[in-house]
Amino acid sequence: MHDQRFESWFRSKRVLITGGLGFIGSNLARRLADLGAEVLLVDSLIPEYGGNRFNIDGYADRVTVNVADVRDEHGLTAVVQGQHYLFNLAGQTSHLDSMQDPYTDLDINCRSQLSILEACRKHNPDVRIVYASTRQIYGKPVYLPVDEKHPLQPTDVNGINKMSGEWYHILYNNVYGLFACALRLTNTYGPRMRIKDARQTFLGWWIRLLLEDREIEVYGDGTQLRDFNFVDDAVEAFLLAAGTDAARGRVLNLGAPEIVRLKDLAEMLVEIHGSGRYRLIPFPPERKAIDIGDYYGAYGEAQAVLGWAPRTGLRAGIAKTIEYFRSHARHYV
Repeated sequence: MHDQRFESWFRSKRVLITGGLGFIGSNLARRLADLGAEVLLVDSLIPEYGGNRFNIDGYADRVTVNVADVRDEHGLTAVVQGQHYLFNLAGQTSHLDSMQDPYTDLDINCRSQLSILEACRKHNPDVRIVYASTRQIYGKPVYLPVDEKHPLQPTDVNGINKMSGEWYHILYNNVYGLFACALRLTNTYGPRMRIKDARQTFLGWWIRLLLEDREIEVYGDGTQLRDFNFVDDAVEAFLLAAGTDAARGRVLNLGAPEIVRLKDLAEMLVEIHGSGRYRLIPFPPERKAIDIGDYYGAYGEAQAVLGWAPRTGLRAGIAKTIEYFRSHARHYV
């Protein structure tokens, strides 16, 4: 749909993706390589954070990989120079980890973000930056659907640090004239997601349980509402945000028209897979303490500013995801 525009923006352009071997980063990298961009991926490959070399299988000779930690400010200087676009997806995403080890979360989600922005300000002020933010910063919704004017009241350390990371980007846009914008992602799923554990998303973990013929456990009464974006739709939003002048300095929600109860989602997984089972269990206390109840986002601003809307229905997206992991699960568990 937007391919001609994307080609004009990205063909032969230098693009840096931090967290580039992770789930969304690698899908973005593959799409950019197909559009003719020169893609550089920076990833720490720290086991807990989701980077996986198999994510660029078939593309390893079409992208460049730099194994580095975004906490290393000096290393960043060299990689940001000369880049036309920076998709900033490096981050620690586990809510529970952030509560158990808040300092590491602070380092990766705040200090590193400042290092990246400082490197851009000093060595490449013309780069266009898109930051991957999260719905997590809204906390427990006061009203639904949640729009960008909703109060920000994170329920965990990760949410607070992601909020800071987002605001640093907008501040550097406003004060130093860098081009920066942020996308507040909702539950993103699809091929190459982390299924090893529930660190990044419960849906990946559910898919692993399904494929291993183990029972899916749904917390609470299963009526919690959520929205989901298939990864190709999220990638499209990143590309649009990077190339759209009107996105500058903006913070935009992603979202989806389909809202689903978690127990219905578990049922859908079982049905699409053709076998499996789930049961409802009480919330573990450490999960209950940071649970947000129902969430779904309003994405009218992303539609208005970017011309973006999700195109992949939940059922179709889940079918594609299960199919991918049926073939490749061994590279992810």
